Amino acid sequence: MLWLRKNLFSTWYNSLLTIICVVIIFFCGWNLLKWVITQAQWQVVEANLRLFVVGRYPQSLDRRVWISSLIASTLTFITIGVFSAKENLPKITVIITAFLFGILLIIFPTDLNSRLWLIGIGISAIISYYLGKKFAKLITPYLAFGWLLSFPIILWLIGGGLGLRSVSSSDWNGLLLTLLMAAISILLSFPIGILLALGRTSDLPVVKWFSILYIEIIRGLPLIGILFLAQVMLPLFLPIRLDRVLRGVAGLIIFSAAYMAENVRGGLQSVPRGQVEAAKVLGLNPALVLLLIVLPQALRAVIPAIVGQFIGLFKDTSLLSLFGLLELTGIARSILAQPQFLGRYAEVYLFIGLIYWIFCYSMSLASRKLEVKS
Repeated sequence: MLWLRKNLFSTWYNSLLTIICVVIIFFCGWNLLKWVITQAQWQVVEANLRLFVVGRYPQSLDRRVWISSLIASTLTFITIGVFSAKENLPKITVIITAFLFGILLIIFPTDLNSRLWLIGIGISAIISYYLGKKFAKLITPYLAFGWLLSFPIILWLIGGGLGLRSVSSSDWNGLLLTLLMAAISILLSFPIGILLALGRTSDLPVVKWFSILYIEIIRGLPLIGILFLAQVMLPLFLPIRLDRVLRGVAGLIIFSAAYMAENVRGGLQSVPRGQVEAAKVLGLNPALVLLLIVLPQALRAVIPAIVGQFIGLFKDTSLLSLFGLLELTGIARSILAQPQFLGRYAEVYLFIGLIYWIFCYSMSLASRKLEVKS
C-alpha cells in the first residue's frame, strides 16, 4: 500500500494520470483479450505450425532438429544454473513454470511424437539446470568450449554431410533459419567487433585507419543496402559461389561488427589508465594486459549495449525475407498467400511477434543476470 501511494498516488495529478492509464490499459487489454478468444481464427497457426518452425525441412529428418534443440536447451539451462548457483529458485516459480509448460503441451496442436520430444526436452532442461547449479565450479571452465563445440555439431545435424543425408540450405526455413542466422551472426560479429575496436585504438596507422574507415563507412549505410550488396555484389568478388543463406549471414556480420566495435570501444575508454600502467609495472606483456585486465572490464561495462546489439541483430534477420529467404517473417508471408488463409494478417503477425518477443526478452533477462553475476 505504501509503495502504491509513493509511486502512483503521490500527488493529485499523479493519481489522475494513474487512473487514466489503468482505464486505457484495461479497455485495450479487454478488447484484445476478447478478440483473441472469440474472434481470432487461430486455425492459420494450427494448420501451419510446422511451417512456422522448420518450413520445408524434410519431415523424415525432423529427428535432427529435435536433437539440435535438445543440445541447445541443455547448454542453455546448464548456463542458467551456473549463473544462478548462489541463488535459490523460489518453489512458486518452479510450480508456475511447470504449470505453463504443461498447458502449452496440452493446447499446442502437435502430434504425439512432438509432444514426447517436448517432454524430453523439458525434463532435460530441469536436470541440466540443477546440474549446472550443483557443479557450477566444475563446469564453468568448460562452458564456453561446450557452446563453441555445439555450433558445428548443430550445423552438421541440420545440414547433413559426413555420413548424414545432406539438406540444402534452401530447405532451412521458418524459426529454424532465423535462429541459425542469428546465432552464427552473433558468434562471428562479436570477435570481429572486438578486433575492430582494438584496431581503432591501435598505434599502427594502417590498422587504425583501416578500422576507422570500415566502421564509419558501414555505419553510414543502411542495413538493407548492406544486405543487397551481400546478395548481389559479393558473388562477383569471390572465387567460390556462396548460397543465399551464407550471403545473408555475411551481410549481417559486416553490418553488426561495425556497431559492435563502437560499443566495445566505449568499454575500452572506461578502463582506468592506471590499471594498465600497474599491470605493466608488474611485468605483464601488452597481450596479457589486454586479455586479463582491459578486455574483461571493458566488456563488463558495456554488457547492456552488447546484448542490445544482439537483440537488434536477431530482429534484423527479418529483413532477409526481402531477398527470398523464408525465415520466420518470410514463411509467414508464404502462409498468408494460401487461399484459405487470405487476410489473416493479425493472427499470423501476432504469433510471430510473440515468438520474437519471447527470444528477445530471454536475452534481456540473461543480460541482467550476467550484469549481476559480473
